[in-house]
Amino acid sequence: MKKALLVVLSMCSLISVAQSIRLDGFIKDTEGHPLEMANIMAVNRNTNAMDSYAITNDKGKFNLSLNMNTPYSINISYLGMKSRIVEIVTAQENITKTVEMEAGGIELEGVEIVREMPVSIKGDTIVYNADSFKSGTERKLEDVLKKLPGVEVNDDGEVEVEGKKVSKLMVEGKDFFDGDTKLGVKNIPADAIDKIQVLRNYSEVGALKGVENNQDNVAMNIKLKSGKKNFWFGDINAGIGVAHEESRYLINPKLFYYSPTYSVNVISNFNNIGELPLTVQDYFKMTGGFRGVSNKGGSSFDVSSNNLGISLLRNNRAKVIETKFGATNFSYNVNKTWNLSGFGIFTSSTTDLETKSQTTILDSGDQQKSQEVAAQKSNFGLFKLSSSYKPNTKLQFDYDVLAKISKQDEFASLYRESIVNSVSDTEDIFTTKKQDPISYNQNLNLYYTLNDKNILAFEAQHLYQDENPFYNANLQSQPFNLTDYVSGQNRNDLNQDRFVKTNKIDAKLDYYYMVTPKSNINLTIGDTYSYQNFNSHIFQILDNQSVNDLNAVENNNQVNYAFNDVYLGLHYKILTGKFTFNPGVSLHYYDMNNQQLGTDFQQSFVRVLPDVFALYQIKKSESLTYNYSLTNSFTDINKLVEGYVFSNYNSLSLGNRTLENATSQVHSLRYFKYNMYNLENIFANATYTKKVDAVKTNSVFSGINQTSLPYNSNLADETLSGSGNYGRSFLKNYKASIGASVNWSKFNNIQNNRPTTTESLTQNYSVKASTNYKKLPNLELGYAYTINEYNGTTFYTDKPSVKLDYYFLNAFSFVSEYEFFNYRNDSRTVQNEYDFLSASMIYQKKNAKMEYKLSATNILNTTSLNDDSFSQFSTRTAQYTVQPRYVIFSMKYNL
Repeated sequence: MKKALLVVLSMCSLISVAQSIRLDGFIKDTEGHPLEMANIMAVNRNTNAMDSYAITNDKGKFNLSLNMNTPYSINISYLGMKSRIVEIVTAQENITKTVEMEAGGIELEGVEIVREMPVSIKGDTIVYNADSFKSGTERKLEDVLKKLPGVEVNDDGEVEVEGKKVSKLMVEGKDFFDGDTKLGVKNIPADAIDKIQVLRNYSEVGALKGVENNQDNVAMNIKLKSGKKNFWFGDINAGIGVAHEESRYLINPKLFYYSPTYSVNVISNFNNIGELPLTVQDYFKMTGGFRGVSNKGGSSFDVSSNNLGISLLRNNRAKVIETKFGATNFSYNVNKTWNLSGFGIFTSSTTDLETKSQTTILDSGDQQKSQEVAAQKSNFGLFKLSSSYKPNTKLQFDYDVLAKISKQDEFASLYRESIVNSVSDTEDIFTTKKQDPISYNQNLNLYYTLNDKNILAFEAQHLYQDENPFYNANLQSQPFNLTDYVSGQNRNDLNQDRFVKTNKIDAKLDYYYMVTPKSNINLTIGDTYSYQNFNSHIFQILDNQSVNDLNAVENNNQVNYAFNDVYLGLHYKILTGKFTFNPGVSLHYYDMNNQQLGTDFQQSFVRVLPDVFALYQIKKSESLTYNYSLTNSFTDINKLVEGYVFSNYNSLSLGNRTLENATSQVHSLRYFKYNMYNLENIFANATYTKKVDAVKTNSVFSGINQTSLPYNSNLADETLSGSGNYGRSFLKNYKASIGASVNWSKFNNIQNNRPTTTESLTQNYSVKASTNYKKLPNLELGYAYTINEYNGTTFYTDKPSVKLDYYFLNAFSFVSEYEFFNYRNDSRTVQNEYDFLSASMIYQKKNAKMEYKLSATNILNTTSLNDDSFSQFSTRTAQYTVQPRYVIFSMKYNL
């Protein structure tokens, strides 16, 4: 099958080449200097269609693929130059031509008004004309993005451009659910999109654009078609299951309004077919666009989450999912200087999971095999309000508040087989997990430009977090010998309450002095202060349902922890030729105090931390970047509490109040090249991290039951990772890419009182090729190969895939995707082959309001998929039951 598809693609390519000739040319100014990034379009004078386009390289060179024996208007434009039209008639031989352009900003008339470049570059902005890449089957922004050169969209809705993650999505310059791209990528209608602007080196604060390093900041702005502005648009979609024993439904209305004064977006989704507009994973990582205040300080103090390990569900790993989702986003210009914006998101889901897993302890080889059935109920809410006041070009005042509320319950029953020293034992286990954490994050920023030489920036952030996880495990066996525990019960019913509160404040003041137009000095004064409380209690429910409180000291925690980091930083940035250097150093005074067991333990010390940023701008669209940092990493309260804490029914941990900080050296190198001449994009990066005095784990295993204690290791942990990708669009209708990533890690711990070193090596390789015809079927072929090696145990996954989409008869859209997985380990004691096939047929006449769709997921009715993971003490392979075949008939009305 794959060979046949490749033959078809090759034949299409040969036919295209055989019927075309090349126009090679050079664009220069009147003094003979080459003009890089000039736009060239070839408009067929017989059809008035744009047959080819190009952008010149650094030598002013371009080439166009043109039809034989055809008259063309070659339209040439360059910023700051008078546009030109060159008339040619092709024959059967290639053509070479040099064109001179004169200074001046006169635009072409006539055909130039209706013909636009598919891709153009204006400074740091790449502009894609969306219609140039649409074939007719696209329904949402994601479908269009996947066809753009240099742009990738993963399964989680995250967008990458040139290997950099897009951190902000805007529509008409207004934030679209700030801090997340998934909602926009999955919901913005494709037919509303006029242009897609990629904003490289993006900075939300204009005053800081020239003084900060924004090379890794990428934003995306969607320009709407004129008919979608100042009007409500969107669609109402509803569907029902076809030939199902149980009823299946989908209701998905979306509404959008954009005007210069305000914008409103409303998205909702109610379904029981497994569609998750926002997963638990998305919820926890959604930042609302908040930036880390102390990123330049050289310290890392991250507040960890007490989430009990409730599954961060993805929609391909559940047996049943029912979701209710609603979200709204707004932006309002109160006046020319003041803007208000915000969003509200609420989602509720019920989920059934079935999982088979096998865990192997690395040191002993003991195993746990389990079959688990779990039911989850989750409710999440996110609310953000932002204010931005810019009375003039010198002053900017921003305030943001983000609130997160949630309620999660999980009830699970587990059949476990323990194999310890080759002896097998089985039992039934029941667990309950409950939590309803809340958090509030406030952000206040003030930026003031005194004059051309002096800039002030004040940033402050406050986090309040309140967590209350409850854990219950009901077992036949007694996993741990705890003081005050009553043995001899028919069932061992263990419970733990936890209450963790955090107040954290980050504040810093930056002063920038412009020494010259290409150099500046940055002085930073900052402080990070955190105060946390941790209270926990273990208790037992006896067979007679009475409560046995385990009041021994080691079974309870009442801990207060204060952390303070006062720092002074100095950085110098200079641009010289093609090089940018930005070395710096920060001086820190740390003070920590934890109160527990009736005593205080205090640490304080001074540390100097250097960092370096260097950029070599090889060409306008080619660069090499190097970063070095020495970072002090501190644990929060969770690893300091010296009473027992349940991580799981067979995992018990306690903290160490004397833990010290870890120090990390990080070296990173990134190469990037984007060649508009042949639509080629290359990026590669490598990162090496060496962590000294890392907080590691001393684990003692009794069979498969684990007790853990953290400590500072005198052996360094190391991580080396690298990735690269080469992509290119060619012959107008073809796009291909090849990529690879490798991650090697070495960790040091203590297992059963013996020092252990574990290594992992993960390798991912992929190749992809696709077509983009307007009137022919389009194919996308892909192959991915993954190798996961964990301390001598290796797992392999082959994943070939194919996608077909075809728009025909000016009304029908057919899309089908097929993926095949071959999962196995090196000894083939674990092996599974499975595949997924989906298809949809859509009928909608051009400009019609109604759309009719028949879709099917998991057509082959695959029952499960596999995955593997690695901890520093064990390996785990798992098999997840997935949702069955769903056939849905739906109707959509476009507003």
